[in-house]
Amino acid sequence: MKPKLMLTMLCLVGVLMAVPLWAAEEESHAELAKKLQNPVADLISVPFQNNVNFGYGPNNNTQNILNIQPVIPFHITKDWNLITRTIIPLIWQPWPEKKFGMGDIQESLFFSPTKMVEFGGGKFTFGVGPILNLPTATNDAVGSNKFGAGPTAVGVYLNGPWVLGALINNIWASVGGSDDPNINQMLIQPFVNYNLPHAWYLTFSPVITANWKADKSGDIWTVPLGAGVGKVFRIGKLPPMNAQVSGYYNVAKPEIGPDWQLRLQLAVLLPTSLFKGK
Repeated sequence: MKPKLMLTMLCLVGVLMAVPLWAAEEESHAELAKKLQNPVADLISVPFQNNVNFGYGPNNNTQNILNIQPVIPFHITKDWNLITRTIIPLIWQPWPEKKFGMGDIQESLFFSPTKMVEFGGGKFTFGVGPILNLPTATNDAVGSNKFGAGPTAVGVYLNGPWVLGALINNIWASVGGSDDPNINQMLIQPFVNYNLPHAWYLTFSPVITANWKADKSGDIWTVPLGAGVGKVFRIGKLPPMNAQVSGYYNVAKPEIGPDWQLRLQLAVLLPTSLFKGK
């Protein structure tokens, strides 16, 4: 499995480093970069996000999670969009036993206004709705395999080169309708992006999680700190792409949690006509 992880890392880093050879239409790509940084933008994208977690478990193993995350907008009225955000995780779990499989799929549905509002010299938008945890895990080592649900919300503010915002959700899940859920997890993802010339950008987007059912108080929070860099580009006549590399160190984590994470992402932008019947 390790050679496959290394090959994935080298390929994605190679794409990012080779971007200057392929970049074209940079002004339009710079504007596209801002839209891609907005989770409720009216764009169809398919990000492939690979997270390599180092120092996982008591033996300091390497865990790998590849998230396939299609984002698809639907126009439900002239004033409102429905943005679907799906996360399909493919997980290599090194401990307590070596297992690979698909984890629980999470489906977020954001109801978002079609137009942004002027605010503080910039523009603001938001999305609210439910999040569902679907029991699709292929084995117990890579997911709970239980149905869960909860609320989710996101707010986004654009001003000049800045794209600021935060996403939050909380999922509860239980077996047989128990009043006391045995899964109670929160996720908070603030994001701060600063867009540079030629469609490059700097990014800060840690995934902060809280497991409210953890046995020890010290195992509740995972809090990463770090940053990354990315670029929007096009290769020939292929659709625009967004490549990103970032690193995060966990300043707070469960006892068996990883020490730090290398995140590599490649997102493909698809034409909205695919879902408009054109």
